[in-house]
This record gives sequence, structure tokens and C-alpha cells, in this order.
Amino acid sequence: MKVRVLEMPLDFGASRHGADMGPSAIRLAGLKDTIENQGHLIEKWFSPIEISPQEHYPIGDEKLRYLDCILSFCETLRKEIVTTVDCGDFPLIIGGDHSIALGSIAGVASAHEGKRIGVLYIDAHGDFNTAETSPSGNIHGMCLSASCGLGDSRLTGLGGFSPKVQSQDVVIIGVRDLDPGEKKLLKENGATVFSVTEIDRLGIGEVINRTKKIFEACDLIHISLDLDVFDPLYAPGVGISVPYGLNPREVLFLLEEITSSLKICSAEVVELNPVLDTRSKTARLAVAAIGKILGHRIF
Repeated sequence: MKVRVLEMPLDFGASRHGADMGPSAIRLAGLKDTIENQGHLIEKWFSPIEISPQEHYPIGDEKLRYLDCILSFCETLRKEIVTTVDCGDFPLIIGGDHSIALGSIAGVASAHEGKRIGVLYIDAHGDFNTAETSPSGNIHGMCLSASCGLGDSRLTGLGGFSPKVQSQDVVIIGVRDLDPGEKKLLKENGATVFSVTEIDRLGIGEVINRTKKIFEACDLIHISLDLDVFDPLYAPGVGISVPYGLNPREVLFLLEEITSSLKICSAEVVELNPVLDTRSKTARLAVAAIGKILGHRIF
């Protein structure tokens, strides 16, 4: 398989700076060797945008912070993903904060027009807010809902169409921090949520089996991995750290099982903040997760 690495060093979607350095840290943690050791060819490295420091841009509407900038950058990413798929390459997107999922999911849906796309969203948060429900106005908390056609029309209309995916084709795993309005939207729109409580109750194996069942109706699956799904003990270098998360074996097992049995068309890894990391612990976990997505197996 030819892998095209799309670096998206964007940290406009969150309040805390540092995620813009995530792609570089993941590269330094051994990404190239991990990809090539699975027998894949790196078609090319590409950073789809050049971003000046966040301070150079206006915040704009406090309920949709940095909206215009994020839309512009995510549209660039969307187009690059279409080009990548048209060339027969696998898009591996490295963030940046999770607002880049607006461009990633839009790009996958554009590139595979007519296909039913499922989204496996592995995250401590639901990212299913709108401008009306978000307590912060940060767009990294609205990217999944907007991809499902909910919220401000400028977000939902990225790429000229909406929705990119149906909410019933979305599975969120590892959630442990949801806002009240976000919970309501998730329940009303039929997305499947496996919180850490559900994982404790059912076990990660049963969660995987149920996830596979949900995705049976989908043609292709996009994986969106936010590194804050890991417990901070294992992954201290993330944008928004939330206690009582998943351990590495649970997440790596999840990725191995899902990629072994479903048609994965693209993947993204986001929210690594090297400023907060300890001896590249989180960066190395990111690389291990990417290895599983691309086919690494113990035996």
C-alpha cells in the first residue's frame, strides 16, 4: 500500500496551544520506520497548509472561534485527501487539534462519493457540540456533529455538501467527558457511544464486536483517533487531559481488531501536544497506534 502522510499542524480549534507541533513529534518518534516496516511505501510527506502563529489571526465570533481560518485550512485538507485517494494512496492525516476532522471526513466523503462511510471516533470527548451547546466556542468540539450535518451552516457546508456521514454510522469509543447539550444531541441523532463505563461493563472485546456489527452496513471506515482517549498516566501530552481513560493494550487491541476485519479507507491521529509530553511517551503511543492501523501484528 502507498501511504501519503498529510501533516496538518493546526491548533486553532482548541484553547491550549501546542498541537501544531504534534506532526513533527510523531515523525521524530519513528513514524517512517513504522510505516515501512509494515511493507508500505511512503508516497510522500505533505503538509497541506502553512500556518502563521495563531496570534496573527482574529478570533472572530466567540461562539465559533477562528471559524474562517479553520474552514479555509480544512478545505485545503479536503482537496488534498481527494487527490490522495484519486492517486490510489492511503491518506494518513497527522494533527494538529481535532478540528481537522472537519476536513478529513469531508475529504473522505468527497473522494468516495456514493459510498456509505462509517466513522470510528476514538476519543475522551464526543465533539458533538454546536455553537449553541458549546461552553467554550472551540471548534474542535464541534467537528463530528458538523460532519453529521448539525450546527452552523458554514461548518456543515464545508466542501459544498452536507451531511458527510450519517450519525447512525458513527461509533464513538472511550468517551468520559460530555457536555449536557452534547449528550442530548448524541441521543437524538442516533450515534453509538461506548463510554469508559460501557467498556468496563462489557469488556473491550464485546465493544469491538458490537462496533463491527454496526459498521456492517458501511462500505468504508474512517478512523479518527484522539490521543486523549488514553489515560493520562500513559499519554500526558494531549490537548485536554481527562482522567480514568483507556490503557494502551485496550486501544491497540481495538485498532488491530477493527483494521483486521473492516475496510479502512483513511485514518487520522490528533491532539498530541509535545509541550505537555514526558520523554515522548505520548508520541511513541501515537506511532504504535498508527502501526496497528497499518497492519502491525505481534505474530
